[in-house]
Amino acid sequence: MNSTEAPTVSRSWWVVVFFGVVSVLFGLYLLYQPVRATAALAWAFGVLALAEGLASLFAVFDSKVKLPRAWLLLYGLASVVFGVLAVSSPLATAGILLLVLASWLIVAGVFRILFAIKVRKEIEGEWLIALSGLLAIALGVMFLANPARAMVAAAIWIGVASLFYGGLQIGAGFRLRGRKAA
Repeated sequence: MNSTEAPTVSRSWWVVVFFGVVSVLFGLYLLYQPVRATAALAWAFGVLALAEGLASLFAVFDSKVKLPRAWLLLYGLASVVFGVLAVSSPLATAGILLLVLASWLIVAGVFRILFAIKVRKEIEGEWLIALSGLLAIALGVMFLANPARAMVAAAIWIGVASLFYGGLQIGAGFRLRGRKAA
């Protein structure tokens, strides 16, 4: 960082702390109310999808936009449909997204195992790639076997990660606060 950036960064320490506090609060909410928090996340994604979909649909009629109209229309409609579904039924949307994640984990696991077999003569430790594939498949199967528990588990993991991230942000913000402008 050069000396002209130091005053700006140290003056905005509170923004970093604020984001950290928000992350910690979000993490606590996820840990305290994992199902509600997951539904709230799905709802928020729905609102964002609705906004982006409507913006894309308006862009279809804007002569300044250089993107193909058909793609804008398709993207806008898909975003609006997803947004309406997520806002009207956020818990079901979260469940569907979890099922998509579970399916992807299984496919990704199979791919990793096949990849490990393919490169076994070219790299050392290919068994770790195969092991990650087996773990991905196991996780995907567990998600499919009990989506409600999987949703709670995912919310708890995200909550713990949010707490950790928020703590790091708060620490970094206070370190910035103590930094003197050079």
